[in-house]
Amino acid sequence: MEEEAKGINDYTEILRRRKWSIVIPALAVFLVAFMVVLLLPPIYRSTSTILIEEQEIPREYVATTVTGFAEQRLQSINQRIMSTTRLLEVINRFNLYEDLRKKLTTEEVIEIMRKDIRMDTISADVMDKRRGGFGPTAPVTIAFTLSYEGKNPSVVQRVANVLASLFLEENLKEREQKSTGAFKFLDEEARTVRKQLEDLDAEIAVYKERHVTELPELLQVNLQTLDRIERDMDMSRDQLRMLKEREGSLQVQLAAIPTDAANQDRTLMKELKARLVQLTSRFSDRHPDVIKTRTEIAELEKRLAAQTKEDMPGGERPAFSPADQPDNPAYVTLASQLGSTQSEIDSVKRQIDELTRKRDDYRRRMELSPKVEEAYKALLVKRNNTQAKFDDLMKKALEARVAQGLEKEQMGEKFTLIDPARLPEKPVKPNIPAILLIGVFLGIGAGVGTAALKEFSDQSVRSPKILTDLTSLPVLVSIPNIITKKDIAKKKRKRKIIIVSVISGIILCIIIFHFFVMDLDVFWARLTRRLGKI
Repeated sequence: MEEEAKGINDYTEILRRRKWSIVIPALAVFLVAFMVVLLLPPIYRSTSTILIEEQEIPREYVATTVTGFAEQRLQSINQRIMSTTRLLEVINRFNLYEDLRKKLTTEEVIEIMRKDIRMDTISADVMDKRRGGFGPTAPVTIAFTLSYEGKNPSVVQRVANVLASLFLEENLKEREQKSTGAFKFLDEEARTVRKQLEDLDAEIAVYKERHVTELPELLQVNLQTLDRIERDMDMSRDQLRMLKEREGSLQVQLAAIPTDAANQDRTLMKELKARLVQLTSRFSDRHPDVIKTRTEIAELEKRLAAQTKEDMPGGERPAFSPADQPDNPAYVTLASQLGSTQSEIDSVKRQIDELTRKRDDYRRRMELSPKVEEAYKALLVKRNNTQAKFDDLMKKALEARVAQGLEKEQMGEKFTLIDPARLPEKPVKPNIPAILLIGVFLGIGAGVGTAALKEFSDQSVRSPKILTDLTSLPVLVSIPNIITKKDIAKKKRKRKIIIVSVISGIILCIIIFHFFVMDLDVFWARLTRRLGKI
């Protein structure tokens, strides 16, 4: 205990001896901290709180065209507000940073303002509505704050309100632009697809008109018609065969009838005239067969006329032409039947030729039908796809129009100013209590460090024990300090200075507390209220 008491006395002696080495650095550091507090300008902050409200109509009924997370839209709006043009307008409007604008460039001043503006989001854990309100929660931004810092409280408040208004206006403008842009885009796309659809309809109509007999829907009709034509051709061939057999029989019978030369010439004349009638009904007068037949008739008439002159006495002409001379009735009948049969044969041949042409035409249709069907189906598929695309675009355009009306009526997601910027009552910078407290601790540390440094570097002998340890000789006598009247007067004078300094320091601290920390009336009221509760 004796050694411990001695150690405490030693430390007490050191403190007494080095008190000014502790006090002076401590006061110096504290004064530096105090000067920092006095020199640093007060910075005020004003904050606006904006709520992000969901759209009034459920998304199941009306889907908005403005998509994305709130944080993304906030960052997008923030970048627009923080643009050089916007901030320069605010700076010129409120004449901000008047001193800095004289020394710095515009970009540097704007960068300083960007640092003075702060946006913080407020999130809450919300259930995912897409899962019916079940499952894990996720943080969702429900509000955000806008703050501005400056030296003038009233200007800070007005700038903060202007920034909040800019955010609200930019959000409305952005949402209207997106909804209008979405509708215009979908409407233009729908018009383009409608034009494509009309072109496809016209192309299909032209294709159907060009291949009207080869379309796939007429395939069954073409098959039935082709079958009927082939049956008609078979019947016509049978009829032609029968007529040719009849013609041959008539020719045999006609050849077996005995006639004289005149009768043969008259019969030939009738056949040639009948043949001429048939040829002129089928061909023009310039046809070689017509010319040949007329030539043969003319020669035959001359021969018959010559025979008639030879047979009549005195060379008198008969009262009628040789072609009108009476002939063999059986021969005339057979010749008439033969001519009729030959006419029917020609008619059946023409009918067979017509049926053959039709058959070939329908066969060509049948051959082309697969290719036409393939191209036609390709056009229909393209048309159906275009129609589906058009219907989808029209549906989306209608939804975009409804969403556009939703945004114009401000019934969609919107920003609502729930806490406008207020006039700041006390500065947020500098933090005077913290600076002064740091100054006190740094001052104490500086004082103790200075005293310790001096003590360890001092080689003076302060006690008989230290002298004995150093010299290994006993100390005979220790003479204490002799205090004179002059020393006593000097000590009293120092004590007065210390008392005055302490009182001045207390007054100075009270003044600093009143002007930079809290008004004394407010402090007294709070202290009285708290003591009253006790």
